[in-house]
Amino acid sequence: MDSEGLEQDAVRFAQLAVQQDQVGMYGPAAFYYTEAAQALFYALMAGSQHDVLQDKAHEYLNRAEVLQAAEKQQKGDSGALQQCSKQPQELKQARFLLDQAFVEDEQGDKDDAVELYMQVANLCLKTSKTTSDKELQTKLNTLTKQAVERVEELKGISPTVTNTPEKDDKQQRAARPATRIPPLGKNFFGNNNGKATESQSRNILPSSSSGEHYSREEIHVLRRTSLINGLEYMPFITADLKERFIFPVPFSDNHGKLALAPKQKEMLSRWLRPSDMFDDPTMIYAISSFSIKQTVVSDCSFVASLAISAAYERRFKKKLITSIIYPQNRHKEPQYNPCGKYMVKLHVNGIPRKVVIDDYLPVDRSGELLCSYSHNRNELWISLVEKAYMKVMGGYDFPGSNSNIDLHALTGWIPDRLSMHADHTEFQAESTFSMLHQRFHRGHVLITIATGVMTEEEGEQRGLVPTHAYAVLDIQEAKGIKFLQLKNPWSHLRWKGRYSEHDVKNWTPELQKALNYDIKMAQKVDNGVFWIDWDVACKFFDVIYLNWNPELFPVTTCLHSEWSSAEGPTRDAYSLSNTPQYRLEVTVPIGGTAVWVLLTRHITEKDDFAENKVFFTLVVYKTNGKKIYYPYDPPPHIDGIRINSPHYLTKLNLKEPGTHLYTLVVSQYEKYDTISYTLRVYGSRKFTLSKIPHPYSNYQRVKGEWKGKSAGGCTNYRDTYSFNPIYQLCLTRAGPLLVEVRGPRVIRRCTFRPLDGCSTG
Repeated sequence: MDSEGLEQDAVRFAQLAVQQDQVGMYGPAAFYYTEAAQALFYALMAGSQHDVLQDKAHEYLNRAEVLQAAEKQQKGDSGALQQCSKQPQELKQARFLLDQAFVEDEQGDKDDAVELYMQVANLCLKTSKTTSDKELQTKLNTLTKQAVERVEELKGISPTVTNTPEKDDKQQRAARPATRIPPLGKNFFGNNNGKATESQSRNILPSSSSGEHYSREEIHVLRRTSLINGLEYMPFITADLKERFIFPVPFSDNHGKLALAPKQKEMLSRWLRPSDMFDDPTMIYAISSFSIKQTVVSDCSFVASLAISAAYERRFKKKLITSIIYPQNRHKEPQYNPCGKYMVKLHVNGIPRKVVIDDYLPVDRSGELLCSYSHNRNELWISLVEKAYMKVMGGYDFPGSNSNIDLHALTGWIPDRLSMHADHTEFQAESTFSMLHQRFHRGHVLITIATGVMTEEEGEQRGLVPTHAYAVLDIQEAKGIKFLQLKNPWSHLRWKGRYSEHDVKNWTPELQKALNYDIKMAQKVDNGVFWIDWDVACKFFDVIYLNWNPELFPVTTCLHSEWSSAEGPTRDAYSLSNTPQYRLEVTVPIGGTAVWVLLTRHITEKDDFAENKVFFTLVVYKTNGKKIYYPYDPPPHIDGIRINSPHYLTKLNLKEPGTHLYTLVVSQYEKYDTISYTLRVYGSRKFTLSKIPHPYSNYQRVKGEWKGKSAGGCTNYRDTYSFNPIYQLCLTRAGPLLVEVRGPRVIRRCTFRPLDGCSTG
């Protein structure tokens, strides 16, 4: 974190707050004052030595509180907020076109830039002729001049345009070299309404993470799992940055409106665009975790993921959220599109994929949004990113997942989890806090924490929501006490126990100063943010979800494959002959190294989340890299736990120098359906990963049966033993040999009595 940069953020937000304050825009002013205060708190955490920052932050918060009260009074007196006049849609569209032209211009795409500049001029000229608003005409003529002059520069023509090109006399127009402005028509906003890029990329895949081309099997897998909940989501490739977002009429997603959650259906009035609801729709005013509010959609883990991603972007100046939203301006910042089309890049089913949406949002009868939104009116990024994710997941009636799944989709960061109470793990509270504190403040990890099952009465008493995800906004140790700062995605309802806002006994002035906490302010405003001490968190929370920065590992590669339901028995408890297996070779330097292996199951149906039928894992054998046939011969080096999450992470901490060979085995508890998956390996040093082929090129299969008369029993039954199936094997030369006896995939359960002297199993 850079404390100086955070202080500059605070100055910028404070200036914006004062500007809005002076013109009576109480809501936006309160938002910016709050953001200025938060930037100052972050600067203090980053080591700023300016003692006045804390007092200044509280001054901003106090002013925000006053303005919020004034806003409520204003609503009560007038029935609605005072609003600035809307900018004409044509002016917004012209400015958007000009921004897109600047992007192409700076990237050196001369032809595309000229086309867009011409579109700006054409639109402005057309609008200017149809309006009597002199101020609007002046703005449009200014944009026309900018566009035409730049076209002439790009074409090597001397600029001769005045502020009002429509008033040039005939002699001037005759003397000027021709600059053709195309007429309005079906190609005005790009070929085939911007669909050319999408169709051209339909059969293209990005290069793999190792820089190599995909195999035929991988292309088949990635293409098959592009179809999610009946809709196709193509890989995000470089060509998608040329996606056209400009249309003569507002864009509507041809997939239709998203399915709604039950509560949304009850409350829905209609679907509206931001231009129908807000005075000045803007993609982002300020990336902030405090502006995010969840509504009736049951996606708390996703909203918590948005919150910590926003907090990380603010503190570390790393674009986690702003980098995935398109269109973007020349500064690589997402921007509002008056044409209503957006694209969001999400990491789904092994690779980044593009999700195209329109900007229709569900609204209730009072005009309030029924999806997650920003407390700052006009700001859209929260609602639109949520809509893109909900589209992939089948609609707003998505049953929910967990935060490391959601964060991986948003950021591509490595999903991990720590169970705090499970029987199979020994949770070390002290060492875990130390690790989390260190890694969090270095920017290595994003963290959420989830409660377990509790009764409604217990939840009400504690101020916690059962089976609910909370964003971890900060981790601190002050006055010998370990703390987490958490945010409830609902933006209300806080912890009621020790160190809550009502615990005046334990919140000493010294502790408040150490944590930049104002208990009086917290008592006045419930924004869902609270501090909780680590010991209590370990008692009432169940799971810590972690997403690690992949940049911690300079070397990475992956393979995409599938495991057919027809291969092998239903369970692999006795034989691993038909399980997918991989050879991993790692050269360990002096001092050791770490290698992490992420197994990701591809999800193609909403029910895959709701029912969670597949329990799978990765088992690691320390071998010479050869195929494994029996689960415990040799014993596993790491025997993974079978879980029904789409992600399973295995960590190899290698200390002994030299070359190490491992066999990685994909395993399921019970296999009924074909699964597609991605195996991705992260390392700090070079390694090699390859699929282990079946080592026997020559084989012969003989079918038989063992029932009735041919089931002669064991050697105790001398009279019938010889009736058992008997085969003769003749080898023509020495070499490895594998003999397998295979039965039905599912064996009928039967009852029998063991015979004396016979082993059963």
